[in-house]
Amino acid sequence: MRYQHSWKDLPQFEIPKDSQHNLEANIHRSIELGINHLETARMYGTSEIQIGQILPKFPRDKIIVQTKVLPTEDPLEFRENLKQSLQNLQLEFVDLLAIHGINTPELLAYTLRPGGCLDEARKFQKQGRVRYIGFSTHGSPETIVQTIESGEFDYVNLHWYYINQSNWPAIEAARRHDMGVFIISPSNKGGMLYKPPTKLTELCRPLSPMVFNDLFCLSRSEVHTLSLGAARPSDFEEHLKVLPLLSRVEEVLLPILDRLERAAIEALGEQWYKTWHFGLPNFDETPGQVNVPVILWLRNLAVAYDLVEYGKMRYNLLGNGSHWFPGQKAENLDLQLLRSSLANSPHAEIIPKILQEADELLGGQEVKRLSQQ
Repeated sequence: MRYQHSWKDLPQFEIPKDSQHNLEANIHRSIELGINHLETARMYGTSEIQIGQILPKFPRDKIIVQTKVLPTEDPLEFRENLKQSLQNLQLEFVDLLAIHGINTPELLAYTLRPGGCLDEARKFQKQGRVRYIGFSTHGSPETIVQTIESGEFDYVNLHWYYINQSNWPAIEAARRHDMGVFIISPSNKGGMLYKPPTKLTELCRPLSPMVFNDLFCLSRSEVHTLSLGAARPSDFEEHLKVLPLLSRVEEVLLPILDRLERAAIEALGEQWYKTWHFGLPNFDETPGQVNVPVILWLRNLAVAYDLVEYGKMRYNLLGNGSHWFPGQKAENLDLQLLRSSLANSPHAEIIPKILQEADELLGGQEVKRLSQQ
């Protein structure tokens, strides 16, 4: 999604040659390095059609191709979108097909109900046009676990990395069901680690924050694949530094983890650091749908590790992220109503003030999802 020309579908002749050349250089470099898993999606604009220009040049058994198609209320729409994906990719089959964005119970129902999107995907699987079926998700841990426990999927694409470990129960559920686990965007959504703040860089030494995060993810055997999000061939180089470290995980990782925890406790206070998330309401249980857990999390990262730019990027997406990043910012809070929804939190008295401080620190110009830009 970082190396396509446009987020809108365009015919091949409208795609600039330099864009196509860069994409193909990325893929050639990845194959040279032994990275053979190529991931795209129907909603990534020109990505599929651009990748489809180069895929036929590789031996089919040497590459793993994954695309993703949104679940829709009308399963025939899903079918047509999947047909379009295969046509764009110029492939007789894809190795991996993900139902893209099972983020809510409603989208799960569109997928699993009789005659729904999964049944359509199974038809392609029976025809040999899809090998394995998984799902991608930005949903709550509860929704992800429910989807996994259906027993219908071979793998899952989800978010999990050092700064956000809330989906670990879902990864454990995936292990119980013998599913592949693919980590979405650990370098970008994991903290914009391609341009880390100085404080985080110092805390992660002798590794870069990006290599630390890669090692953190890959240190768990339940995790199988990381999405690197390379926009140019040189973007692979930093990630490759993790490979020699995989045999020395504890020796390298534990001192960094200790420094990160001590820095967070020093900045936030030990009681808050260990209990801030207890008893918080979901965004849909809060007046104005203020996403209290996400806002406090982003504020904590900004205070503990100077991840202010990352916090701004995510915070200002609230209100524009739909079910991909739900809830609202902490603007114009009704403090009295808010306190009533915080009754189960041990920090109910101070959270309203912290939310206001977070809005002052992180608020600003609203942000849209990449696909909306």
